[in-house]
Amino acid sequence: MTKLLLSLHVLASILAVGPITVAASMFPRYAKPPVPGSEGPHDHDTRTAAFLHKICRAYALVGIAVPVLGIATGAQMGVLGDAWLLASIVLTAVAAALLMAMVLPGQRELLMDATVPERRSAATRLAMTTGIFNLLWATVVVLMIVRPGSTTGA
Repeated sequence: MTKLLLSLHVLASILAVGPITVAASMFPRYAKPPVPGSEGPHDHDTRTAAFLHKICRAYALVGIAVPVLGIATGAQMGVLGDAWLLASIVLTAVAAALLMAMVLPGQRELLMDATVPERRSAATRLAMTTGIFNLLWATVVVLMIVRPGSTTGA
């Protein structure tokens, strides 16, 4: 049962969190309006930005399976009290809160706000927030692999 839960947890992580991190990272680039008077091709494309936002919203719902399966796997393995897992749970909660409270609302706001100066700075802030979100997930992945202090032999 442990191998099945762990497999489902890893698959859910790859298939749900991966698309969110990529789409959320790409979103500010397409939502940010071009600098007035600049020449050359621009990445600004509200249809692409709207599609990336839709991906983030949909996969956020699917992403709920990641911590659920992770906790079930940790319980099955008897490691729920281990520091590396507790740290991962806290970082996952922070990442989820950041996604729900800042990234998704920031994307929605950028799609609806037409004022160019505020939009450029809002897109820049969103890019930074998304970077923090992605860094949290990268840290969780490292903790899942390295498992500092783990006595499970891996």
